[in-house]
Amino acid sequence: MPFLELFDETLDINSTENYELSVQLSPDGFAFSILDTIRNKYVMIRSTEPDDNKYLSADRIIELINKDDFLTRKYKKVNVVMPSPRFTLVPAPLFDPGKKEEYFTFNLNRDDNDVIVANKLPDPDAYVVFSVPRTLYEIPGRFWPAIYPFHHTKPLLDLLSHCSKSINGYYVHVHIEKEFFNILVYDHGTLKFSNTFNYRNISDILYYVLNIFKTMGISHDEPIHFSGYTGKYDDIWSTFAMYIRNLKFTEPAGNFTFSYVFNDLELHRFINLFSVTSCE
Repeated sequence: MPFLELFDETLDINSTENYELSVQLSPDGFAFSILDTIRNKYVMIRSTEPDDNKYLSADRIIELINKDDFLTRKYKKVNVVMPSPRFTLVPAPLFDPGKKEEYFTFNLNRDDNDVIVANKLPDPDAYVVFSVPRTLYEIPGRFWPAIYPFHHTKPLLDLLSHCSKSINGYYVHVHIEKEFFNILVYDHGTLKFSNTFNYRNISDILYYVLNIFKTMGISHDEPIHFSGYTGKYDDIWSTFAMYIRNLKFTEPAGNFTFSYVFNDLELHRFINLFSVTSCE
């Protein structure tokens, strides 16, 4: 089972009340990071992924939390990110909290065991309404009471809305999870397209992205910004490089820095885990 751990020598398990804990959990993986709020510096990350073609069960995630020496401590603040391909955006002026299940089922089929959750987005002025398996949804409340989970697009959109405003034209971003990906297109700082696609291979990702370029009239000279499960010179990068000249990775940004122990970490892989501390 793939495991990653990085920590700064200043990390102090007895000082967690001065730390902000961010957790990301899904069947595809479990990770958490620790931000030292006194220095506004990330000082730790731990990540566990299932073996190939397998998933983390809710029981396995609970086991990981119970066994971890840091996760059962008290923190200044706790954030929980829950990636899900099943979501929809609802304009804030039209949103009624009592109708979030209706908004969801208008666009997507709902599983009987799902919980429907809504997060307010600052930009665009909308709500993201998404589904989470009940067994996963109940985990945060078991360890961190009163914590309301964030969909992974909340920190992602919050970051990209700032990045796109410095671009005079199109800003295209592709965020890749293990079985689905998000593509978001901004034009002069305004979100113009947002969708999620399941994929089986890299050709599926390429097909959807290039089709959106064609439909929206985006030049292949425009850069694509990536985050998530991809890296420089991997198969996704190499495939896209045959069609798009300018490929970039978007790194987390906010009122924080990173310990030197993160220097060799591809920060874009954990973009939502790190960026969630900037969310309101």
